[in-house]
Amino acid sequence: MKNQYEKKINISGTEKLYEAFIYVALITLCVSIIVPVGWVFFASIKQDSEFYGSPWTLPLGFHYQNFISAFEKARMGDYFLNSIVTTAVALLILLVVSMPAAYVLARCDFKGNRFFNAMFMGGLFINVNYIVVPIFLMLVDGDKVARDYIGNGIFLNNIFVLALIYASTALPFTIYLLSGYFKTLPKAYEEAAYMDGCGYFKTMVQIIMPMARPSIITVILFNFLSFWNEYIIALTLMTNDSAKTLPVGIMNLMTAQNAAAQYGQMYAGLVIVMLPTLILYIMVQKKLTQGMSMGGLKG
Repeated sequence: MKNQYEKKINISGTEKLYEAFIYVALITLCVSIIVPVGWVFFASIKQDSEFYGSPWTLPLGFHYQNFISAFEKARMGDYFLNSIVTTAVALLILLVVSMPAAYVLARCDFKGNRFFNAMFMGGLFINVNYIVVPIFLMLVDGDKVARDYIGNGIFLNNIFVLALIYASTALPFTIYLLSGYFKTLPKAYEEAAYMDGCGYFKTMVQIIMPMARPSIITVILFNFLSFWNEYIIALTLMTNDSAKTLPVGIMNLMTAQNAAAQYGQMYAGLVIVMLPTLILYIMVQKKLTQGMSMGGLKG
Protein backbone atom coordinates (compact mmCIF):
# COMPACT_ATOMS: atom_id res chain seq x y z
CA MET A 1 0.00 0.00 0.00
CA LYS A 2 2.84 2.36 0.82
CA ASN A 3 4.53 1.76 -2.54
CA GLN A 4 1.27 2.42 -4.38
CA TYR A 5 0.75 5.64 -2.44
CA GLU A 6 4.29 6.83 -3.21
CA LYS A 7 3.78 5.90 -6.86
CA LYS A 8 0.60 8.01 -7.03
CA ILE A 9 2.45 10.95 -5.46
CA ASN A 10 5.24 10.63 -8.01
CA ILE A 11 2.77 10.46 -10.88
CA SER A 12 0.88 13.48 -9.56
CA GLY A 13 4.11 15.45 -9.18
CA THR A 14 5.19 14.54 -12.71
CA GLU A 15 1.83 15.63 -14.12
CA LYS A 16 2.03 18.97 -12.30
CA LEU A 17 5.57 19.52 -13.57
CA TYR A 18 4.45 18.69 -17.11
CA GLU A 19 1.47 21.07 -16.85
CA ALA A 20 3.74 23.83 -15.55
CA PHE A 21 6.11 23.28 -18.47
CA ILE A 22 3.19 23.46 -20.96
CA TYR A 23 1.91 26.70 -19.41
CA VAL A 24 5.38 28.29 -19.48
CA ALA A 25 5.87 27.25 -23.10
CA LEU A 26 2.46 28.59 -24.15
CA ILE A 27 2.95 31.88 -22.30
CA THR A 28 6.39 32.30 -23.88
CA LEU A 29 4.94 31.59 -27.33
CA CYS A 30 2.10 34.08 -26.80
CA VAL A 31 4.49 36.78 -25.65
CA SER A 32 6.82 36.15 -28.60
CA ILE A 33 3.86 36.69 -30.97
CA ILE A 34 1.89 39.42 -29.22
CA VAL A 35 4.82 41.71 -28.41
CA PRO A 36 6.10 42.11 -32.01
CA VAL A 37 2.57 42.52 -33.40
CA GLY A 38 1.68 45.09 -30.75
CA TRP A 39 4.98 46.88 -31.31
CA VAL A 40 4.23 47.21 -35.04
CA PHE A 41 0.77 48.65 -34.31
CA PHE A 42 2.18 51.22 -31.89
CA ALA A 43 5.02 52.09 -34.27
CA SER A 44 2.54 52.72 -37.09
CA ILE A 45 1.02 55.69 -35.25
CA LYS A 46 4.30 57.31 -34.20
CA GLN A 47 5.90 60.33 -35.81
CA ASP A 48 9.27 59.78 -37.44
CA SER A 49 11.03 61.84 -34.77
CA GLU A 50 9.85 59.42 -32.05
CA PHE A 51 11.90 56.57 -33.52
CA TYR A 52 15.21 58.23 -32.60
CA GLY A 53 14.61 57.65 -28.89
CA SER A 54 13.89 54.37 -27.15
CA PRO A 55 12.00 51.96 -29.44
CA TRP A 56 9.86 50.76 -26.52
CA THR A 57 8.29 54.11 -25.64
CA LEU A 58 4.58 54.49 -26.25
CA PRO A 59 3.46 56.90 -29.00
CA LEU A 60 2.85 60.47 -27.91
CA GLY A 61 -0.33 60.61 -29.99
CA PHE A 62 -2.26 58.99 -32.80
CA HIS A 63 -0.42 60.04 -35.96
CA TYR A 64 -2.90 58.72 -38.52
CA GLN A 65 -1.13 60.60 -41.32
CA ASN A 66 1.15 57.56 -41.69
CA PHE A 67 -1.74 55.50 -43.07
CA ILE A 68 -2.86 58.27 -45.42
CA SER A 69 0.67 58.64 -46.76
CA ALA A 70 1.01 54.88 -47.18
CA PHE A 71 -2.19 54.72 -49.22
CA GLU A 72 -1.59 57.83 -51.33
CA LYS A 73 2.15 58.37 -51.72
CA ALA A 74 3.30 54.74 -51.52
CA ARG A 75 0.36 53.44 -53.63
CA MET A 76 -0.64 50.93 -50.95
CA GLY A 77 -4.26 51.40 -51.97
CA ASP A 78 -3.55 50.09 -55.48
CA TYR A 79 -1.57 47.16 -54.12
CA PHE A 80 -4.33 46.46 -51.60
CA LEU A 81 -6.96 46.35 -54.36
CA ASN A 82 -4.79 44.04 -56.48
CA SER A 83 -4.39 41.64 -53.55
CA ILE A 84 -8.13 41.64 -52.84
CA VAL A 85 -9.01 40.86 -56.47
CA THR A 86 -6.30 38.21 -56.81
CA THR A 87 -7.19 36.48 -53.54
CA ALA A 88 -10.95 36.55 -54.21
CA VAL A 89 -10.62 35.18 -57.75
CA ALA A 90 -8.14 32.51 -56.63
CA LEU A 91 -10.44 31.36 -53.82
CA LEU A 92 -13.43 31.25 -56.18
CA ILE A 93 -11.56 29.14 -58.75
CA LEU A 94 -10.16 26.90 -56.04
CA LEU A 95 -13.52 26.16 -54.43
CA VAL A 96 -15.31 25.61 -57.74
CA VAL A 97 -12.71 23.05 -58.79
CA SER A 98 -11.69 21.43 -55.50
CA MET A 99 -15.10 20.77 -53.91
CA PRO A 100 -16.50 18.58 -56.73
CA ALA A 101 -13.11 16.87 -57.14
CA ALA A 102 -12.84 16.11 -53.42
CA TYR A 103 -16.45 14.90 -53.33
CA VAL A 104 -15.94 12.49 -56.24
CA LEU A 105 -12.64 11.15 -54.90
CA ALA A 106 -14.06 10.65 -51.41
CA ARG A 107 -17.58 9.37 -52.09
CA CYS A 108 -17.50 7.64 -55.49
CA ASP A 109 -15.86 4.33 -56.40
CA PHE A 110 -14.59 4.29 -59.97
CA LYS A 111 -11.69 2.91 -61.93
CA GLY A 112 -8.64 5.07 -61.36
CA ASN A 113 -9.80 6.51 -58.02
CA ARG A 114 -6.64 5.42 -56.21
CA PHE A 115 -4.44 6.72 -59.01
CA PHE A 116 -5.97 10.21 -58.94
CA ASN A 117 -5.85 10.26 -55.14
CA ALA A 118 -2.16 9.35 -55.24
CA MET A 119 -1.45 12.05 -57.81
CA PHE A 120 -3.13 14.74 -55.73
CA MET A 121 -1.43 13.53 -52.55
CA GLY A 122 1.90 13.65 -54.38
CA GLY A 123 1.27 17.32 -55.07
CA LEU A 124 1.52 17.99 -51.32
CA PHE A 125 5.26 17.34 -51.50
CA ILE A 126 5.95 19.84 -54.28
CA ASN A 127 7.21 23.19 -53.01
CA VAL A 128 5.69 25.87 -55.20
CA ASN A 129 8.79 28.06 -54.91
CA TYR A 130 10.80 25.43 -56.76
CA ILE A 131 8.63 25.63 -59.88
CA VAL A 132 8.35 29.41 -60.15
CA VAL A 133 10.99 29.62 -62.88
CA PRO A 134 9.33 26.99 -65.14
CA ILE A 135 5.98 28.74 -64.68
CA PHE A 136 7.57 32.07 -65.57
CA LEU A 137 9.21 30.64 -68.71
CA MET A 138 5.91 29.09 -69.80
CA LEU A 139 4.14 32.42 -69.43
CA VAL A 140 6.94 34.19 -71.32
CA ASP A 141 6.49 31.75 -74.21
CA GLY A 142 2.74 32.25 -74.02
CA ASP A 143 3.21 36.02 -74.25
CA LYS A 144 5.36 35.57 -77.36
CA VAL A 145 2.60 33.58 -79.04
CA ALA A 146 -0.03 36.12 -77.93
CA ARG A 147 2.00 38.99 -79.39
CA ASP A 148 2.19 37.17 -82.72
CA TYR A 149 -1.58 36.82 -82.89
CA ILE A 150 -3.07 39.80 -81.02
CA GLY A 151 -0.04 42.08 -80.71
CA ASN A 152 0.03 42.17 -76.92
CA GLY A 153 1.08 39.84 -74.10
CA ILE A 154 -1.71 38.65 -71.80
CA PHE A 155 -0.09 36.25 -69.34
CA LEU A 156 2.51 38.24 -67.41
CA ASN A 157 1.35 41.16 -65.23
CA ASN A 158 -2.17 39.72 -65.26
CA ILE A 159 -3.77 39.34 -61.83
CA PHE A 160 -6.29 36.79 -63.14
CA VAL A 161 -3.48 34.58 -64.43
CA LEU A 162 -1.78 34.99 -61.05
CA ALA A 163 -5.04 33.96 -59.31
CA LEU A 164 -5.28 30.88 -61.57
CA ILE A 165 -1.72 29.87 -60.62
CA TYR A 166 -2.47 30.38 -56.93
CA ALA A 167 -5.58 28.19 -57.18
CA SER A 168 -3.85 25.43 -59.12
CA THR A 169 -0.93 25.22 -56.70
CA ALA A 170 -3.32 25.03 -53.71
CA LEU A 171 -5.42 22.19 -55.17
CA PRO A 172 -3.54 19.23 -53.58
CA PHE A 173 -3.82 20.49 -50.01
CA THR A 174 -7.41 21.64 -50.46
CA ILE A 175 -8.58 18.37 -51.99
CA TYR A 176 -6.75 16.44 -49.27
CA LEU A 177 -8.47 18.38 -46.51
CA LEU A 178 -11.95 18.34 -48.05
CA SER A 179 -11.89 14.69 -49.15
CA GLY A 180 -10.80 13.65 -45.66
CA TYR A 181 -13.82 15.45 -44.22
CA PHE A 182 -16.22 14.04 -46.83
CA LYS A 183 -15.13 10.50 -45.93
CA THR A 184 -16.29 10.99 -42.34
CA LEU A 185 -19.88 11.84 -43.36
CA PRO A 186 -22.42 8.97 -43.16
CA LYS A 187 -23.65 7.70 -46.53
CA ALA A 188 -27.20 7.48 -45.19
CA TYR A 189 -27.73 11.15 -46.11
CA GLU A 190 -26.84 10.50 -49.74
CA GLU A 191 -28.98 7.37 -49.91
CA ALA A 192 -31.96 9.33 -48.57
CA ALA A 193 -31.34 12.07 -51.13
CA TYR A 194 -31.14 9.54 -53.99
CA MET A 195 -34.45 8.01 -52.88
CA ASP A 196 -36.00 11.48 -53.05
CA GLY A 197 -34.83 11.83 -56.66
CA CYS A 198 -31.72 13.97 -56.18
CA GLY A 199 -28.85 13.49 -58.58
CA TYR A 200 -25.15 13.55 -57.70
CA PHE A 201 -24.72 17.29 -58.26
CA LYS A 202 -27.83 18.28 -56.33
CA THR A 203 -26.89 15.95 -53.48
CA MET A 204 -23.42 17.46 -53.32
CA VAL A 205 -24.67 21.06 -53.33
CA GLN A 206 -27.72 20.74 -51.08
CA ILE A 207 -26.73 17.93 -48.70
CA ILE A 208 -22.97 17.45 -48.48
CA MET A 209 -21.72 21.04 -48.83
CA PRO A 210 -23.80 22.47 -45.94
CA MET A 211 -22.63 19.61 -43.72
CA ALA A 212 -19.00 20.30 -44.71
CA ARG A 213 -19.19 24.01 -43.89
CA PRO A 214 -16.60 23.91 -41.04
CA SER A 215 -14.07 22.21 -43.32
CA ILE A 216 -14.81 24.62 -46.17
CA ILE A 217 -14.27 27.61 -43.86
CA THR A 218 -10.96 26.08 -42.75
CA VAL A 219 -9.89 25.72 -46.37
CA ILE A 220 -10.90 29.30 -47.16
CA LEU A 221 -8.95 30.69 -44.20
CA PHE A 222 -5.79 28.70 -44.85
CA ASN A 223 -5.73 29.53 -48.53
CA PHE A 224 -6.63 33.16 -47.91
CA LEU A 225 -3.59 33.49 -45.67
CA SER A 226 -1.44 31.74 -48.26
CA PHE A 227 -2.65 33.84 -51.20
CA TRP A 228 -2.67 37.12 -49.30
CA ASN A 229 0.90 36.76 -48.02
CA GLU A 230 2.43 35.08 -51.09
CA TYR A 231 5.53 36.90 -52.30
CA ILE A 232 7.79 34.81 -54.58
CA ILE A 233 5.32 34.07 -57.39
CA ALA A 234 3.87 37.60 -57.35
CA LEU A 235 7.36 39.12 -57.43
CA THR A 236 8.35 36.95 -60.41
CA LEU A 237 5.21 37.30 -62.53
CA MET A 238 4.20 40.87 -61.71
CA THR A 239 6.94 43.11 -63.10
CA ASN A 240 4.79 46.21 -63.71
CA ASP A 241 4.32 48.42 -60.67
CA SER A 242 0.59 48.80 -61.34
CA ALA A 243 0.05 45.01 -61.17
CA LYS A 244 1.96 44.29 -57.97
CA THR A 245 0.23 42.76 -54.97
CA LEU A 246 0.45 43.96 -51.38
CA PRO A 247 3.40 41.79 -50.16
CA VAL A 248 5.53 42.91 -53.12
CA GLY A 249 4.43 46.51 -52.65
CA ILE A 250 5.21 46.46 -48.93
CA MET A 251 8.74 45.19 -49.61
CA ASN A 252 9.30 48.07 -52.03
CA LEU A 253 7.84 50.46 -49.47
CA MET A 254 10.14 49.15 -46.72
CA THR A 255 13.18 49.59 -48.94
CA ALA A 256 12.22 53.12 -49.96
CA GLN A 257 11.02 54.37 -46.58
CA ASN A 258 13.89 52.82 -44.68
CA ALA A 259 16.29 54.77 -46.87
CA ALA A 260 14.23 57.93 -46.38
CA ALA A 261 13.91 57.34 -42.61
CA GLN A 262 10.11 57.46 -42.84
CA TYR A 263 9.56 54.62 -40.39
CA GLY A 264 5.99 55.50 -39.41
CA GLN A 265 4.79 55.18 -42.99
CA MET A 266 6.66 51.87 -43.33
CA TYR A 267 5.02 50.36 -40.23
CA ALA A 268 1.63 51.67 -41.34
CA GLY A 269 2.08 49.63 -44.51
CA LEU A 270 2.85 46.54 -42.41
CA VAL A 271 -0.35 47.07 -40.44
CA ILE A 272 -2.32 47.34 -43.68
CA VAL A 273 -0.98 43.91 -44.66
CA MET A 274 -1.63 42.26 -41.28
CA LEU A 275 -5.02 43.73 -40.41
CA PRO A 276 -7.25 41.75 -42.87
CA THR A 277 -5.76 38.41 -41.80
CA LEU A 278 -6.21 39.22 -38.11
CA ILE A 279 -9.83 40.31 -38.60
CA LEU A 280 -10.64 37.21 -40.67
CA TYR A 281 -9.07 34.88 -38.12
CA ILE A 282 -11.00 36.48 -35.24
CA MET A 283 -14.25 36.12 -37.19
CA VAL A 284 -13.86 32.41 -38.06
CA GLN A 285 -11.77 31.15 -35.13
CA LYS A 286 -14.45 28.80 -33.78
CA LYS A 287 -15.27 27.39 -37.21
CA LEU A 288 -11.58 26.90 -37.89
CA THR A 289 -11.12 24.87 -34.71
CA GLN A 290 -14.19 22.80 -35.51
CA GLY A 291 -13.05 22.16 -39.06
CA MET A 292 -9.57 21.10 -37.93
CA SER A 293 -10.87 18.71 -35.26
CA MET A 294 -13.51 17.09 -37.48
CA GLY A 295 -12.00 17.51 -40.91
CA GLY A 296 -9.37 16.09 -43.17
CA LEU A 297 -6.50 16.18 -40.69
CA LYS A 298 -8.42 13.68 -38.60
CA GLY A 299 -9.34 11.46 -41.52
